[in-house]
Amino acid sequence: MDLQRFFENAAPPLHTAQDLGACLQKMVDNGLDQLPMPGRGHTLERWQHLAYVAGQNLGLCKLYEGHTDALATLNELSAAPAPQGSTWGLWAAEPPNARVQVHQEDGQTLLNGRKAWCSGAAVVSHGLITAWNEQGKVQLVAVDLQQPGIRVENSGWEAVGMSATASVDITFEHARATCIGQPGDYLQRPGFWQGAIGIAACWYGAANRLGEYLQQHCQQRAEPHALAHLGAIDAALFSARCILAEAARRVDSAPTADVQRLARQARAHIEICAEQVIGHVGHALGAGPYCKNPHFARLNADLPVYLRQSHAERDLEALGALVAAQVQTAESP
Repeated sequence: MDLQRFFENAAPPLHTAQDLGACLQKMVDNGLDQLPMPGRGHTLERWQHLAYVAGQNLGLCKLYEGHTDALATLNELSAAPAPQGSTWGLWAAEPPNARVQVHQEDGQTLLNGRKAWCSGAAVVSHGLITAWNEQGKVQLVAVDLQQPGIRVENSGWEAVGMSATASVDITFEHARATCIGQPGDYLQRPGFWQGAIGIAACWYGAANRLGEYLQQHCQQRAEPHALAHLGAIDAALFSARCILAEAARRVDSAPTADVQRLARQARAHIEICAEQVIGHVGHALGAGPYCKNPHFARLNADLPVYLRQSHAERDLEALGALVAAQVQTAESP
């Protein structure tokens, strides 16, 4: 079964966190989580799958992207394969008021502390999380969430957009875990920034689906102002597709290269593209689809929240620092 057929024939309702978890499980059971690994020659195909799911439902895409990124991370760091039928979250946010400590005790790896921003924590079976070891270094660990010593919060997520993802806190108290790779590997591996571009592909997928609503409108009624907005959207989405295709080509041609600058460039452009699409579609279509079309309304509520995985000007500052630190060379068009 391919993704299109799945959503046409087999996808369950997607209104609550439990709905998203059930749908992700169904996708896993049908092998729809087995995407090409990044940097293996089919990176664009991987991102196209993420973009397609984003166009169906961004809450589901958030869980699907995290699950498939977790599988890619386990593979890249030579970990044991994920258990058959398992579903995964990958949670690496490190706010100053929520930190998980990892230590060894009697031959076991144990976790203590609180992890924040854990999307879908109540509806997946396993998690990959960043924790801090006794030497003050970041260690990636895998944890089975169905064990004593783990409490998934049921409050603290007040979002309207992305409401069903339930990005809550998890508290660990002597919970067993498995170290994945060596300290520092999670952030230093090439796949970290490759995966960051995959998130931009999700932004693109949702923006592209919103643009399709305006395209359908213009096919029925050729209003001059709506056509102008559609032209602006088409130009923005075209450039975003070109960037994703070029980024995938570069990742596949040099899979171990540091693509942080490329990732920051791609994310910055596609974020702007998505924001332009939201504005143009709203101006062209007015209040109608926001109030009468549940899929359109949900995408428009979800996408601005999902875009905030970008850190806006802080990310642009980091990109500027990378550019300033590089030796100036003439780049060919």
